[in-house]
Amino acid sequence: MTVRRLGAIAAAVVATTTLVTACGGDNAGGGDGGGKVQLALVAYSTPQAAFEDVIKAFQKTPEGKNVTFTQSYGASGDQSRAVANGLKADIVEFSLETDITRLVKAGIVAEDWNSGPTKGMLTKSVVVIGTRKGNPKGIKTWDDLVKPGIEVLTPNPFTSGAARWNLLAGYGAKSNKGADQAAGLTYLDALLKNVPVQDDSGRKALQTFAGGKGDALLTYENEAIFAQQNGQELEYTIPDATLLIENPVAVTKTSAHPKEAQAFLKYLYSTDAQTIFAKNGYRPVIDGVTGFDWQTPPQLFTIQDLGGWDKITTEFFDPKAGKVAEIERKLGVATEK
Repeated sequence: MTVRRLGAIAAAVVATTTLVTACGGDNAGGGDGGGKVQLALVAYSTPQAAFEDVIKAFQKTPEGKNVTFTQSYGASGDQSRAVANGLKADIVEFSLETDITRLVKAGIVAEDWNSGPTKGMLTKSVVVIGTRKGNPKGIKTWDDLVKPGIEVLTPNPFTSGAARWNLLAGYGAKSNKGADQAAGLTYLDALLKNVPVQDDSGRKALQTFAGGKGDALLTYENEAIFAQQNGQELEYTIPDATLLIENPVAVTKTSAHPKEAQAFLKYLYSTDAQTIFAKNGYRPVIDGVTGFDWQTPPQLFTIQDLGGWDKITTEFFDPKAGKVAEIERKLGVATEK
């Protein structure tokens, strides 16, 4: 396993819930007034700081000089459902591929959204175990998380994409990548019994941990890095066996400004933009981003190793019949929105 530490700085961890802000000047009202075009970005909770910097950089390019943005951040599933129910979006970025698939089925995102060289994925990360400074409970492995008396924080998998990644990382590690499903489910049952509270997003779970609740935090590597960069005295361990996280992005078919939206999408894959994401803790999806030391766990596996999102979503996360839903209901946790 790999243990990572970063020095704390003065800034506090930034609280993030769903919000809308305008970026880039006073003329933010669509295609009128000085040639300004406003794009709506709807994303999951964790990449807010990265996107704010990426947007500023994009606005310095010829393609982005007349583009302003509104930004909305929140739990991935909630954000996807909001767009499906009418929330305006020109660009969407979610934690899970299934949250894009929902919009494909709704006719909001094109079926070929993932036809490019990165298969529609914008950033990568891995699931890690966050602990308090000095790791006083000695938590380093998946087995440590299910010991009696250990409190683990992870969000609700029926609102949060981060939670699904977290649980599937533990499941895959303890089931030999799904080969022994019974062992994996037994592990999830024990793990979730040690979770005292399930927030609705990965960012809220981080805030709860920062507030003093819990001994360990299951989270994205980039979230752990974000916490360290913002003054939280958090250490994290990359387990030897963990899950590769891949986060999808797409332009909507319903965008009123498809040219500008596509230009922004293209910019997201530039070396400049991917470097900004890397500085915010995300692993880049293109070559040429230098200056970062990303550790590859020896037993890294992918969602495809577990059968793919369609299979996993049906078997594990169907709110009525899924195997994780069954475990959660026994614990009194809500599985339906």
